[in-house]
Amino acid sequence: MKKNAIIVAGGSGIRMGSSIPKQFMLLNEKPLLYYTIKAFLDAYEDLQIILVLPLDYTDMGQEIIDAYFDKSRIRITAGGDTRFQSVKNGLALVEDEAIVFVHDGVRCLVSKELIHRCYEQAVETGTAVPAITSRDSIRVITEEGNEAFDRNKVKLIQTPQTFHSKILLPAFQIDYKDKFTDEATVVEAFGINVSLVEGEEDNIKITRPVDLLIAGQLLKH
Repeated sequence: MKKNAIIVAGGSGIRMGSSIPKQFMLLNEKPLLYYTIKAFLDAYEDLQIILVLPLDYTDMGQEIIDAYFDKSRIRITAGGDTRFQSVKNGLALVEDEAIVFVHDGVRCLVSKELIHRCYEQAVETGTAVPAITSRDSIRVITEEGNEAFDRNKVKLIQTPQTFHSKILLPAFQIDYKDKFTDEATVVEAFGINVSLVEGEEDNIKITRPVDLLIAGQLLKH
């Protein structure tokens, strides 16, 4: 089965207080995107990457590819105003039947084991969404105020969210809705139930300066 990874890296870096998008910030002297791209290229030798970037930063993305990677395995396309549109732009480059990973560009600590786990589940069921159980207590807002909720029944969703192209491509032809926060919500709106796989605590999303410090320490170990 062919393999495509759509790496969505369209963030602005506002919460990071940076003058450049966070995916281009340096972590141990290399851009965050370097680690994300490398994880997928190392996971499977036959995997192709579609890198979705802000239009104004496609040249910077190409510089990273030229400096570190085999250019024949990576294509770049511009993102849209929403994650939904950015993923849809990436899917336009998926030409053959394949297993498609969709991954946040700033989840740069994704492991080969998690990528393999998602692939194997998607081959079996057509869908694979990594998730971890909340370690914090949970409360749900109600009309009367709020109430405790069993945290073991709550899952925190990660990426790579992984699907057979025969599911994901037609799902992204439906009209956009505000509730589409990730690919799983789009696929569910299309009428397909998603399968969860065990995620990883270290598969963090870099959104704040402290996350960059944590990622640096995790990389060292």
